Amino acid sequence: MLPIRLRWDYLGMRVNLISEWSSNALPIDGAIPLSLTIRPACGLPGEYVCPTDSTTLMRILSDTTDLPSSVLRRFRGDLLGSSRARLLAVELTDKVLTDIGYFVD
Repeated sequence: MLPIRLRWDYLGMRVNLISEWSSNALPIDGAIPLSLTIRPACGLPGEYVCPTDSTTLMRILSDTTDLPSSVLRRFRGDLLGSSRARLLAVELTDKVLTDIGYFVD
């Protein structure tokens, strides 16, 4: 049997991302302030809510996922056109989830 080597970059988790416009904040430089809810896609408990903005969220998704550009464009349109947008079953690495604050070192 061959040994299995896991790297930090490859460990991950499927999550559902639900964003809502922050009610008391105004857009800054075209970035919409958001409240981002991260939930495990498998239905287990573990919801986490963090503040971010539309530009930062889109950069994270484009830099750290293998989502097709068409999916990213649709989600960006949802972010800008609606006060609530959802992206389901997104694979995020443990490193990204830790950087966001979902996991605590």
